[in-house]
Amino acid sequence: MTFKIKYKDKKTKARVGILKTKKGFLETPLFLPVATKTAVKFIDSLRLKELNVKAIISNSFILSLNSGLISLIEKMKGIGNFMNFKGINFTDSGGFQMYSQALYEKSNDKGVLFKNPVNGEKIFMTPEENIKLQLRLSSEIAMCLDSMPLYENSKKEIQDAVRKTILWAKRCKEAHDKLQKNKNVYNKNKRIKRQLIFGITQGGIYQDLREYCIKELIKYKFDGYAIGGFGLGEKRKDEFKIIELHKKLIPENKPIYLMGIGDPIEILEAIKLGCDIFDSRMPTQNARHGTLFTSQGKLRMFNKKYESDKNPIDKRCKCFVCKNYSRAYIRFLLREEEPVGKELASYHNLYYLQSLIEKSKVAIRKNKFFEFVKSVKMVYKN
Repeated sequence: MTFKIKYKDKKTKARVGILKTKKGFLETPLFLPVATKTAVKFIDSLRLKELNVKAIISNSFILSLNSGLISLIEKMKGIGNFMNFKGINFTDSGGFQMYSQALYEKSNDKGVLFKNPVNGEKIFMTPEENIKLQLRLSSEIAMCLDSMPLYENSKKEIQDAVRKTILWAKRCKEAHDKLQKNKNVYNKNKRIKRQLIFGITQGGIYQDLREYCIKELIKYKFDGYAIGGFGLGEKRKDEFKIIELHKKLIPENKPIYLMGIGDPIEILEAIKLGCDIFDSRMPTQNARHGTLFTSQGKLRMFNKKYESDKNPIDKRCKCFVCKNYSRAYIRFLLREEEPVGKELASYHNLYYLQSLIEKSKVAIRKNKFFEFVKSVKMVYKN
């Protein structure tokens, strides 16, 4: 068994679990900073270690656009060695890039036609080729290639995306199993030797489409299941209903990964409903644009009242940024587009989220998660 639940909160569906990978163990709940091209923007691998970041996610398709890079990473014995990251590496497939007009051309049952925005080269990506890419990168956890619909798509269009997602998931799993030897063998440290693979569900906010997609993907016995297609404009109440549906249908011993979500309250509400893993570029992206997370809610740094503010971003925060720099200084750097300002702001937001996750796990163990969420929501109600 690759995932084991250690603690359950009695008032909610929140839980603390352990996910076994070939490189080590991951404790959930867990937030993954996005390192699309093997780097979190303005945060290097040593800073990630300092932040106690245990896992990140990179994009296998985007990396493949750089000629020779996949071969180089292979020579360096994997993406973790390449970037000197000691934690766990997730790799995404490129399904989300179907959301990008700069990259996406069209798709059919066989795969997706992308274009390289640099040289215009056309690239046809099949599920099998994508799995080969992720195995070559030697990440610990791979994501299936999925068909990514837009929020504004019609139900018929989303239904077709679900159909292709299921078809591609089956092919991803078959290719993944075939290409890996010793897939059920554990090493002396009881770590599973193989790369894990997660299926991704689609279906938008439509309960019937999501239910069909979930039930079909369960047949293939993935190591975990991700909820795709959110963070694109839907209402949170609709998102939460879909999470509840996943919890009803997905086996209890499988981790649930809510993709693309990075808002503190949204993460806490999803943990409360039983989600285990999250990722988003939002915390660092927002930081670079002046929105910072604090114990008193969100801080809009470009507000003129902070122009000469000598206080730290958050008096209760223990990160090195809050210990050493004023709001006035960080505001100035961000307004001037100085890289150091983006680094400091990004570091703080990641520190805040990591701390929030750790406090969540403590609250779950004490059966006080409901109260913890309520206390955080009180300061974010504005």
